[in-house]
Amino acid sequence: MRPELFHIDTAILTSRTVIRRCREGDGAVFYKLIQENNSYLEDHFPVLSEAVKDEASGEEFVRRRLAMWLLQEEYTFFIWRNTEADLIGFVNFRHIDWQTPRAEISYFLHQDHAGKGIMTEVLARMVQFAFKQLQLNKLSLKTLIDNYSSQRLARKVGFRREGDLRHEYRKDSGVLSDVMLFGLTREEYGL
Repeated sequence: MRPELFHIDTAILTSRTVIRRCREGDGAVFYKLIQENNSYLEDHFPVLSEAVKDEASGEEFVRRRLAMWLLQEEYTFFIWRNTEADLIGFVNFRHIDWQTPRAEISYFLHQDHAGKGIMTEVLARMVQFAFKQLQLNKLSLKTLIDNYSSQRLARKVGFRREGDLRHEYRKDSGVLSDVMLFGLTREEYGL
């Protein structure tokens, strides 16, 4: 355990969103978000789509992520619009290696809110959180080779392409897909 991380922010504000740690009771609304975006998630996040099949499994997912937060194994945030207070997305720091320290960031945004710059402001703020509060030295990000919007987003907030991982990911359809790997270091970020 890293005691210096006991008091990190659990809620982060941007101009249009509140990005906050998931809480008990968020399972039903998270399930609704998954259902409304299931066609996208089946190909891009099949594990998430499989894990959240109903409100009860949504609540189980939330509670597991909360436990992982407390154990400093993963940090999961939900993205809420600050005007309507509705859940529109998800950000996760996973595969944390505290020796380096580094982590992988993953995210998705409700399809109705894509292309409006919301995820750009969220990701920029989460990168700042990763380097300043979690004290990470490196963040990595993976996108499917054909996910051009996520690749543009990664570059927009400072990530650089580090390479391609061939046949790294199996879509729900069974098709093997290549993955593009991006990275951003603390030095590149300017700390």
